[in-house]
Amino acid sequence: MSLLEVSDLSKRFGGVVAVDGCSLAVAPGSITGLIGPNGSGKTTLFDLVTGFLQPDAGEVRFESRPITGLPPDQVHRRGIGRTFQLARVFPRLTVLENVLVPVRRAGLLGLLSGATTRGEVRRGHEMLEFLGLTHLADQPAGRLSYGQRKLLELGTVMMSRPRLVLLDEPAGGVNPGLLESIAARIRDLNAAGTTFLIVEHDMGFVMGLCGTVLVLDRGRTIAGGTPAEVRADPAVLDAYLGA
Repeated sequence: MSLLEVSDLSKRFGGVVAVDGCSLAVAPGSITGLIGPNGSGKTTLFDLVTGFLQPDAGEVRFESRPITGLPPDQVHRRGIGRTFQLARVFPRLTVLENVLVPVRRAGLLGLLSGATTRGEVRRGHEMLEFLGLTHLADQPAGRLSYGQRKLLELGTVMMSRPRLVLLDEPAGGVNPGLLESIAARIRDLNAAGTTFLIVEHDMGFVMGLCGTVLVLDRGRTIAGGTPAEVRADPAVLDAYLGA
C-alpha cells in the first residue's frame, strides 16, 4: 500500500502543459527522490498535491483517501507538510518563535499574544537542539544563513508531526557542511517514522540519500527505481541530455 498516490494528474497554464497525466506512488517509511530537467513539472506537482494549485484532471490520494483539490490548510491537517524552494521563515521573529508558530492553535497571532505553554516551548527547544540551532534560539531568523534557514524551515514543518514531508530543493544554495547536516536530520526523522518526497537538482544529494528515485520529464513520470537503476535508464539520460 502506498502512502501517497498520484493518478493521471494534469495542470495547464494557458497553452503550457506543466503536468501531463502524471502518476506516481510514495511508499510509507521511504525517502523518495523526485528529479527531472528544469521545467519538468516537479514544483507544480508539489503545489497540486498540497493544494496550492487545483488540478485540471486526475486524483491525489493520501493514506488511501482522496485529497484532490483540498486547500493547503486541510492537506496539512491530514498529515502532509512541505517546504519551498526559497526557505520561508518569519525574519523578525526569533528562531525559537519560528518553530513555535505551527503548534499554536491560533498560529502566529496566538504566538504573539503570548499564549504559549511550557510544554510547547520545551518541544521548541528540543527541536532546535535536534537541528543544531540551540545557540541561535534568541536570534532573529532574518540573521540566519540560507542553509540555517533551510534547517529552521524543516524544523518548523516537523513541529506539527506530519507523516509525509515534501521537501522542495533542500540542498539549493546550501554549503557542503550544512548540507550534510540537513541530510543527517532527514535520515534521523525518517528512522523515527516520517516519510519524505524530495525534489532536488543536486544528484549527489539525491542518490546518496534516497532509496527510490522517480524521474519527471515534460510533466510525466518516465522512470523510477533505485538510484543505480535510474542512473542506467536510457530514458533518463535522454531526458537530461535532450534538455
